[in-house]
Amino acid sequence: MARPLVGIIGNAYLMNDQYPTHTGGAMNSDAVANVANCLPVVIPTDPRYMSVDELIETFDGFLLTGARANVHPEEYGETATKAYGDFDRARDAIVLPLVRNCVDLGLPFLGVCRGFQDVNVAMGGSLYPEICELPGRDNHRMPPDGTLEEKFELRHVVKVEQGGPFHDVFGATEVLTNTLHGQGIKVPGERIVIDGHAPDGTPEAIYVRDAPGFTLSVQWHPEWNAANDPVSRVLFEAFGEAVHNWAAHKNDLQLQKTG
Repeated sequence: MARPLVGIIGNAYLMNDQYPTHTGGAMNSDAVANVANCLPVVIPTDPRYMSVDELIETFDGFLLTGARANVHPEEYGETATKAYGDFDRARDAIVLPLVRNCVDLGLPFLGVCRGFQDVNVAMGGSLYPEICELPGRDNHRMPPDGTLEEKFELRHVVKVEQGGPFHDVFGATEVLTNTLHGQGIKVPGERIVIDGHAPDGTPEAIYVRDAPGFTLSVQWHPEWNAANDPVSRVLFEAFGEAVHNWAAHKNDLQLQKTG
């Protein structure tokens, strides 16, 4: 039997500063295929190629990936400055309405880093352009030097709420995570529940209140070493279970229509 399809949100990059590409990162595909047990498909996230309705009809879940480009601040009523970094308006045009539709339908998604920020903005929230410039906050950005292992090493604790959905997944209220982000939540969106924080108070884990499906999103990068890291593994396993349940439900409905 075919595995359910997970759409991995692709990001636009210029290869060698010339050739336009859409990439999803091999770690994302590996986590989806080998931990969530789903079929990974990288999406060229651009409204010139697809509609949100087509994506919803095609896929059984979505991995909202991290990215170098940030959500454009116009999406939450602020003016772009250099502090906000680079943007990908094509991704904004697809992912923000996709999140809202998934929330309404119960179609599962897992938000990661930029994807975590997508979810907050899609639900009406806003972002700080640079966390490390806020009083009392740490620098959460990727270290500029070192090996890939050193850049993705576990760097701080995240505390999640007792009895909340992340506690259910992790089996603990404190987990150790990596951190590779510059921006972060300023104002939570409507129905956004901040369920986990870093030691400096930065929001690190969210979900959408009263959503019928899986909406867990994290500010760190669980795709790194997902098969071996105990925190990452159970998060992707929980996401995979939600995707499999959605696919089974969709298949049942199709059988009822044809039966």
